[in-house]
Amino acid sequence: MPVYSEFGGSYIARGFELAFQKGVRRYVLIPLSINILLFSFAIYATFHYTTQWVGQLMAWLPDYLAWLELLLWPLIVIGIVLIFALTFTSVANIIASPFNSLLAEKVEFQLTGSGPADGGVSGMIRDIPRIIGREFQKILYFIPRILGFGLLLIFVPVLGQLLWFLFGGWMMTIQYADYPFDNHKVPFRTMRAELWQRSGKSLSFGCIVAVLASIPLVNLVMIPVAVCGATAMWVDHIRFATNGASNHSLT
Repeated sequence: MPVYSEFGGSYIARGFELAFQKGVRRYVLIPLSINILLFSFAIYATFHYTTQWVGQLMAWLPDYLAWLELLLWPLIVIGIVLIFALTFTSVANIIASPFNSLLAEKVEFQLTGSGPADGGVSGMIRDIPRIIGREFQKILYFIPRILGFGLLLIFVPVLGQLLWFLFGGWMMTIQYADYPFDNHKVPFRTMRAELWQRSGKSLSFGCIVAVLASIPLVNLVMIPVAVCGATAMWVDHIRFATNGASNHSLT
């Protein structure tokens, strides 16, 4: 099978193509439905509570610091929206993770004619504890880095924003490219190393996912599309490099 592209960002288009192909699209419906329900609630909660909470926080300011309101208002709003976004994205990924793993498996089969030896719906059900555990492993990896890059975002103009954007792309790549790795029991540390060796592809893919995920309505389909695109990228560029990795224990 020819390699689709050397540019990681092109796998977004490949993801849209694969997600709606016969034999794959029915496996998109469940993660897509979960995403729509949770993000609809997230949008409602964000608009409903943000103004209320910001007003309460501002009320704590003593009168002599009232002038800080103009500075603190946008920072607090950004912080609350970011917390909502990260929380609901994490919840959506945890709930949908078994179905995303199954989707990645079906995309791999569509592209190669083969897949994990212990795959299928029964394999997915059996592996639910491991799959959800892998999601928490990602969260534990992300949290300290979110805090560090978040501080750079706030206190280091321009460079901080650039690093935050690149880190956001790296998070998106790890989140969605991990499913085909995990289906083949490739350790989390090995997965990160393989993606970092291909940092150009990884970041171009993840950064475009991050941008599209910030667009209303488009973001509703981005989880299954990103899983499909990341799986295609794994098939074209990585799978043969990880043949022996699944023999090692998870780290």
